[in-house]
Amino acid sequence: MREALFVKQNSGKWKSYEQLQTSNPDEIAERFIDITNDLAYAKTFYPKSKTTAYLNGLASVLHQSIYKNKKEDTNRFVTFWKFELPVLFYTYRRQLLYAFLFFTISCAIGVLSAKYDDAFVRLILGDSYVNMTNENIAKGDPFGVYKKEGPIGMFVRIAINNIYVSFLCFLSGIFLGIGPVFMLLRNGVMLGSFEYYFFSKGLGVESVLVIWIHGTLEISAIIIAGAAGLVMGHGLLFPKTYTRLQAFKNSAKDGTKIALGIVPIFFVAAFFEGFITRYTSMPLWLSISILGGSLMFMIWYVIIYPLQLIKRIQNSQHDRKTGI
Repeated sequence: MREALFVKQNSGKWKSYEQLQTSNPDEIAERFIDITNDLAYAKTFYPKSKTTAYLNGLASVLHQSIYKNKKEDTNRFVTFWKFELPVLFYTYRRQLLYAFLFFTISCAIGVLSAKYDDAFVRLILGDSYVNMTNENIAKGDPFGVYKKEGPIGMFVRIAINNIYVSFLCFLSGIFLGIGPVFMLLRNGVMLGSFEYYFFSKGLGVESVLVIWIHGTLEISAIIIAGAAGLVMGHGLLFPKTYTRLQAFKNSAKDGTKIALGIVPIFFVAAFFEGFITRYTSMPLWLSISILGGSLMFMIWYVIIYPLQLIKRIQNSQHDRKTGI
């Protein structure tokens, strides 16, 4: 389609979005999705045109309106986790995929390194941890480490540590996205060697059923934190039609939203680790239920629900345009 025809078909809609003010978050969201679709088309076929620059600016205004639109505090919290965070997951789905791939590859590196180098596990996990776990295995309680500390103290310590690690992973994105990659690789190698250690002792399945009760949420959230760091770095590396400073501000704000949004997940994971994981002899069905439920929730909330939300908004736009 020629640019002139594209502008003619959509200019009325764009002007109405500029002129007609609304405080309805759903309406603002629909406008934002619609404009970003037009912007994506314009960037593809008219990358250096004034039309693309105009749509970029309009999308930025709507983007800011989403976060400035405040009603009651309770509604603000509901809106954030029901709409804003899932939309960010959809918008930055590539960064989420990259973070997942980086982490998965590093896990494989950890497994292979531990398999072909007997000293690697001790290098990564430390002599004290390996010696302690060997003693626990000899006593018939391989996961006794989760019982050494009181549940409340363990919950607080784990929650603080995991949130610290996640924000460090996010903030390291300022180093052009290299920091999050390093953090994901480091944690992935550690997890891979950790799991190989238990599998090599004939405790692989048991380790999954015990450790991944809390690990499913914890590791998923760390991957998302890495993606938040990649989002920040993306703004610095690829400002597109924005100035580099403005692109960084936008990406840093979105990355911060993602990093803050996963804090409750860390609290739930810490609760599981402090209060639930210590019951290493719990029924098989209960362990599988907690683990499976956590995994299904993360897949639904990070992947499936955002797709459904965007599709619903796009269908609503289509119905309104066609008069249905």
